[in-house]
Amino acid sequence: MLLAYIDEIGEPGAFISRDHERFHTSPSFGYAGFVIEAECARGFGQRFTHEKRTLFASELVDHPNPGQWEKKGASMFRPTTAATHPQHLRVFSGLVKTMRSMRGMLFYYADEKPLGTPKQTNLDPAARETAAMQETLNRLCTYAERRGQNLLVMIDQINEKTRAERLPQMYGHIFRRSADRPEMKRIVEPPMHVDSVLSANIQFADWIAAATTRAIDNQLVRDSPYHWVPASWSHTMSGGFTHESKLHLWHRGVDDIHNSALFFKERPLYPIAAGHRIGDGLPSATLRKIHAAAVRAEESQRKR
Repeated sequence: MLLAYIDEIGEPGAFISRDHERFHTSPSFGYAGFVIEAECARGFGQRFTHEKRTLFASELVDHPNPGQWEKKGASMFRPTTAATHPQHLRVFSGLVKTMRSMRGMLFYYADEKPLGTPKQTNLDPAARETAAMQETLNRLCTYAERRGQNLLVMIDQINEKTRAERLPQMYGHIFRRSADRPEMKRIVEPPMHVDSVLSANIQFADWIAAATTRAIDNQLVRDSPYHWVPASWSHTMSGGFTHESKLHLWHRGVDDIHNSALFFKERPLYPIAAGHRIGDGLPSATLRKIHAAAVRAEESQRKR
């Protein structure tokens, strides 16, 4: 039996740009996490809990219930994390290696959002969530079929109203698709909702989803503040994702991004050609400093 733990990549709302007043949160939406054999799940959860408590020992000193304390991935991986908290990246990389040593695999599926307001893109957030979840289940079932094992999928708990709305949709999708896609019979139940406070593995799925969200931002946003992702994780992530992991691009004219390539230095949407100009690919803040220095130097030269 395989157990898949997943969490959301980004959020389903509209996106225009990082500096837009309202629609600036995430350029994609989907799900990410990891798949591990059932007999290894408890052992990995224990290792995760040990590493988490060691890393954040100072924050747990006065906590009334350390066993139910969690650190969200959004707080773990910020634009400045590589410079200010490199230990977060180191511990995460170590946990990925441990999970891989236990025959686990990373997984993601996300859709790039069309740029525009909700009105301009005819946005239906519920439909976006449903489509991403359906494709996630399709790909996890394909992986389970290749492994010759059945599958249970777990996701962080949501409110009861939303859960009640989603569950019949997932049942319907799995049963309809099972008619001509035998791999769908690998999934034992639709996604089960688990409170992350009570599940170390769901917490790690949240960290993976956060890391994947940063990697996608680096791929899709030209001046992404997460340019540190490849240097920090490309080696750790290489070969660690299921064959079915994918970022589906929106009418970009280039191939979708698959598997570990999401974390590589190469950015298909913003390639650096041979003989590129000095400064190509640098963060915008750095380019502004270079430009300002050049202007000052030119003014100084004119005054001589």
